[in-house]
Amino acid sequence: MVSDLNNAPGIAQACHDRAEMKKGSKLFIAEEKSFCPHFAPLSPLPVASAIIAGMNQSSDQRLRAILLGAGGRPDIVAEAERLWPVIEQHAAIVLADFAGSEDLARFPADLAVVFGGDGSILRAARQMGHRQLPIVAVNMGRLGYLANIATDELATVLADYRAGKLKVAEHLMFECSLIREKKPVRKQLGLNEVSVLAGMPFSQITLNLYVDSELATTYSGDGLIIATPVGSTAHSLSAGGPILRQSMNAFVVVPISPHTLTNRPVVDAADRVYELEVVHPNPGTAAVIDGKVFAALLQGDRLRIEASNSRFQLITGKGHGYYRTLREKLGWGGQLKRMTKSEIRMPKK
Repeated sequence: MVSDLNNAPGIAQACHDRAEMKKGSKLFIAEEKSFCPHFAPLSPLPVASAIIAGMNQSSDQRLRAILLGAGGRPDIVAEAERLWPVIEQHAAIVLADFAGSEDLARFPADLAVVFGGDGSILRAARQMGHRQLPIVAVNMGRLGYLANIATDELATVLADYRAGKLKVAEHLMFECSLIREKKPVRKQLGLNEVSVLAGMPFSQITLNLYVDSELATTYSGDGLIIATPVGSTAHSLSAGGPILRQSMNAFVVVPISPHTLTNRPVVDAADRVYELEVVHPNPGTAAVIDGKVFAALLQGDRLRIEASNSRFQLITGKGHGYYRTLREKLGWGGQLKRMTKSEIRMPKK
């Protein structure tokens, strides 16, 4: 797959163009070896990074786009290369980073086109950091709850967005800080959830939940999840939590296998500050943010979770309604029969 990628016209030409740039250029910000297989020994991973050079931004009225995706999947890299000309009809590609290694804040762009599933979206949001760009999420995963644009819809979505026909939906993100011995030692931005997991040797753990510095309750069980509305359809849902509309400004607190009959999920406002205190951890107890280990937890550690000023931004194509997504992606709807489009919409009065 790497050899095929080296012959791909878009990425290969991008790397060639970039090599011709002078080192004094604003876009020439890193060594060639970190960008493309053309400038380094071939990696076992079929990944590619390329800066598109030589474009005249003053005369080019197209959008400026960053391409992201999971470079470890050859099908994603190949599909991105196939759709490269389609994207360039509507947007000037300023960066293609399928290794996830670039600081995206260094590249002026109007949107990001992300290829993959919901995991790719989470990686893209994490890579963007506090400079979140509107995302066109092209679904090449299994579920695609967030990545809801089919490859054959991409051209239409880009054209409609460029024409101002599509809105950008903004969603809640959070900041999670690790407080150890009363001092913040680490902080991370997240989109889906913070999970505290019991870990080895898998005995139950005890956690105190504080809301605005007030003790709310104590949990004993396999862990606890604090999720955003976007994250309410991920780990939280699997643990028995409710589904929140993605535009809500709220957090859901979900215990994992609580050793009681009375602990149930709770939904509360996102303008409050949530703290989890680890009372009795296991040696393997850890905090996980959006599926990635954030930190191993010690007795007395606290996790502080609060709403971030940064917002996840998602561009959604026409016809991708909230309940349609629940029906088609999550199988929600009970005995709902198959309907035509005219039957789904309420008749106008």
